[in-house]
Amino acid sequence: MLRRRRMVRSYDPSRPVPAEAVDALVSAALRAPSAGHSQGVSLLVLQGATETGRYWSATSGPGEPNRWLRGMQDAPVLLVIWTSAETYLDRYAKPDKGWSDRDLDRWSAPYWYVDAGMASMAALLAAVDQELGACFFGVPPRAQDRLRAAFGVPTDQLSVGVISVGYPGPSSPGRPSTARRRRAERVHTGHWTAG
Repeated sequence: MLRRRRMVRSYDPSRPVPAEAVDALVSAALRAPSAGHSQGVSLLVLQGATETGRYWSATSGPGEPNRWLRGMQDAPVLLVIWTSAETYLDRYAKPDKGWSDRDLDRWSAPYWYVDAGMASMAALLAAVDQELGACFFGVPPRAQDRLRAAFGVPTDQLSVGVISVGYPGPSSPGRPSTARRRRAERVHTGHWTAG
């Protein structure tokens, strides 16, 4: 399944995604690991042209969309991924975790983002199981407040990204980044070696 996963950037707008397929992606995302079972990752599920159109209106700049955006705007489903640092800080200040404060310096990494990444990957893999195309992409920083306002997202929610979902459209030429070979020097066994 992992080898079949691809970032799809063009969708068939005439084929809606069945509700049970959307439910499978959401369920997979919510079953992803969660540090301390904090469950601080949230999904805003947008389905159909009206809801996804509101997303694109809130996040797109002026002018005609480029080829990437035109292909992405055809996705019939968007899963907008949010996370809450506050939820994790609150959870780890509970007696069973042993931290009596909410000190950010205790965290080796911001696990609210780590967990959101795991939830996103789980949804992307579930899309493969459902024979759907999907692509993870970010929300432009300049558009995040407009996105919050458009959908009533609380200010304590941190934007992680979006997963577009749908049936792949006509194939498009490969992107330059896909021509790059996978770097073998990312794996170090027993000792870090220069690459």
